[in-house]
Amino acid sequence: MDRHLWSVVEAYLTAEQIELDDLELLGGGKGRILRVTVDSPQGVKVDRIAELSRGLARLLEDEIEGAYTLEVSSPGLERKLRRPEHYRKSIGKEVKIKTNNEIDEAKSHRGTLTEVVDDSIRIEIDGGVRTIPIEDVASARTVFEWKRGAKPGKKN
Repeated sequence: MDRHLWSVVEAYLTAEQIELDDLELLGGGKGRILRVTVDSPQGVKVDRIAELSRGLARLLEDEIEGAYTLEVSSPGLERKLRRPEHYRKSIGKEVKIKTNNEIDEAKSHRGTLTEVVDDSIRIEIDGGVRTIPIEDVASARTVFEWKRGAKPGKKN
């Protein structure tokens, strides 16, 4: 990650009272994508994201050479967990984690994130606690469970 780019974007968003949750510059050539994820304790509405996108586009004109696509979004219901701060924000939530190596005879782990300690996370799975080094995580995200409501006209 480009630290200069991070600091430029973060300074702008801080002035706008928005948190920079993540920043990724993906691809190469004309197919490059700058993905900026923003967050706020109150959430970020679509019109606010559009406003931030316009401001960032003007700000980044002199920061990034060549063509690229700017994507600005909020983390959403199922947020990717890539940095220690993401894990800390998700304590108490259900998570799905894939690891590079087997931990307790599994590479796929789903449970409640209970703690972030040093460079590891702890998740509760079936009443037990599993410790996973963050460096061994291949991918991680929160899990959103859609609750089915009662069908109209039916009694519960």
